Amino acid sequence: MNARKFFSEQDQLAIKNAIMQAEKNTSGEIRIHIEASFKGEVLDQAAFIFKQLKMHETEQRNGVLIYLAVKNRKFAIIGDSGINAVVPAGFWDRVSEIMTEQFRNGRFTDGLVAGIKLTGEKLVEFFPYLMNDTNELSDDISFGK
Repeated sequence: MNARKFFSEQDQLAIKNAIMQAEKNTSGEIRIHIEASFKGEVLDQAAFIFKQLKMHETEQRNGVLIYLAVKNRKFAIIGDSGINAVVPAGFWDRVSEIMTEQFRNGRFTDGLVAGIKLTGEKLVEFFPYLMNDTNELSDDISFGK
């Protein structure tokens, strides 16, 4: 299974547009990383990708990675220390539940878009857009093997 082909070009565009919309009013950063499979624990793999994508290098430490391994049927959400310090307890679990509900019904794009939207709303709440804000991380989906 090829991770890049799991989502159609139209789906990939919808995901990228959701990221751009979610980041429109925040200094926070959201990335999506998709790979076919991994070995080990999903949170460990997501943390490895988080560092590989240099998401820990944002100025306010407010990056969020949504990691998806399609063949394993596993995903994880990793927030950097800045965002994790301010979101309410259970927030990432709630985002995960909403995404899982969509994924169970085969709606992977809808699940990612819903997760991106909720994450963006929380980022806006705690990290509003600043006049000198720059997009520190790419909005493109990153793909693994």
